[in-house]
Amino acid sequence: MEIRGFQDSDIEEIITLFYDAVHTVNSRDYTREQLDAWAPAEDMERRAAAWLESMAANFTLVAVIEGALTGFADMTEHGHLERLFVHKDYQGRGIASVLVGKLEGEAGRLGLPTIDTDASVTARPFFERRGYVVVKEQAPVRNGIALRNYKMIKSLS
Repeated sequence: MEIRGFQDSDIEEIITLFYDAVHTVNSRDYTREQLDAWAPAEDMERRAAAWLESMAANFTLVAVIEGALTGFADMTEHGHLERLFVHKDYQGRGIASVLVGKLEGEAGRLGLPTIDTDASVTARPFFERRGYVVVKEQAPVRNGIALRNYKMIKSLS
C-alpha cells in the first residue's frame, strides 16, 4: 500500500469511492433514504468541485494499492478530521488505520493538543478503538433528512 498526498486528478475516483462506500458500507446503520440524502447520485459534480477546493486546502492523503485508489482522509489545519473513507472492496485491510495514523502524526507535528471528527454510526467503533471518545451525539440534516453521527475527540498529549 502506498500513502501519498492528494492530487487534483484524484477527485473523480474519490467522489466515486465516497458514493460507493456510503451506499454499501454504511447501509447496515442508515436507511436508504438517509444514504440517498448523505450521498445523492445527482450531487456528484457539485461535490467534486467543493471537495477539490477543500481537499487542496487540507492535509489530504490517499491510499493506493496496485494503482487503485483505495482510501482517502483529510484534516484541517486545526485538527478536524474532515473525511475518512475506504473503498467498499478494501474494508478491513488496515487502510483507515494507516490514514488516520498519518493524520494524527501530522496533528502532533503541528503541536495540536487534540484531533476531532464527526464519526458516522458505522465509523464510531473504529474511532473508539483508536482512543477517540464521544463528546456528543449529533443529528445533522442533509437534504432534509437527519443523519445521526458523533462528535469525537482524541487527546494527542
